Amino acid sequence: QYRLEESGGGLVQPGGSLRLSCAASGFTLDYYAIGWFRQAPGKEREGVSCIGSSGGDINYADSVKGRFTISRDNAKKMVYLQMNNLKPEDTAIYYCNTYPPGARWGQGTQVTVSS
Repeated sequence: QYRLEESGGGLVQPGGSLRLSCAASGFTLDYYAIGWFRQAPGKEREGVSCIGSSGGDINYADSVKGRFTISRDNAKKMVYLQMNNLKPEDTAIYYCNTYPPGARWGQGTQVTVSS
């Protein structure tokens, strides 16, 4: 069964780093572009970054350019989001999904940036 599971979130101080992981199961990850999305309290879900099926075609939201790096390992069925120089406004629940996103969303992983 199609499943994407996020992990790696936590509480971090401003300027800190986190690496989020997205584990795929139940489908052939190699065939799909994958995106990271986030939803902050009281706001709509927004796209953060996406990566093409073979690792090219990478894009970032302007708000995270130069700080976040997306990558994938199709052999391990994993997609990652390295987040550096985190800011309080990065606080959100982070989700991974196919890109464009499918209808099914996982539980997400909470990222809180606070001193």
